[in-house]
Amino acid sequence: MSTVTIVLLVILAILIIAVVALYFLGKKAQKKQSEQQAQIDAMKQTVSMLIIDKKRMKLRDAGLPQIILDQTPKWLRGSKLPVVKAKVGPQVMSLICDEKIFDSVPVKKEVKAVVSGIYITDVKGLHGKTVATEQKKKSRFKQFVERAQEKAGAKPIK
Repeated sequence: MSTVTIVLLVILAILIIAVVALYFLGKKAQKKQSEQQAQIDAMKQTVSMLIIDKKRMKLRDAGLPQIILDQTPKWLRGSKLPVVKAKVGPQVMSLICDEKIFDSVPVKKEVKAVVSGIYITDVKGLHGKTVATEQKKKSRFKQFVERAQEKAGAKPIK
């Protein structure tokens, strides 16, 4: 056998091993995510709150309790996440918002929110009209990726 075929067979074997490993890791992550979603659904409550401010900020700068910082993996502590400062009853709290609904959360409005612990999963307007936020112009790369996903069927066409 020539050296080229040996190199190609080794590369092919490595790729097959990598695909199998990613398959099992993805299956394990999907199972873990579904268990977490079941826990969130079991603990959810509807609460009326006044949204004071919303920002994307680092976990340690968000003003969350120390126990949350201790339970978070070190590699995630530096990442930014959507944080909402809200007045729930007489108390002002910092809550973590779901990334999907963060843009639709109105600031300085009273809303009914579905909350699970310190995690906001859904928001509905209570008083007044909710103002639609204007969307930022997407970069060419993001437009290209979005079009490719639509063609592949990974994302519903809008």
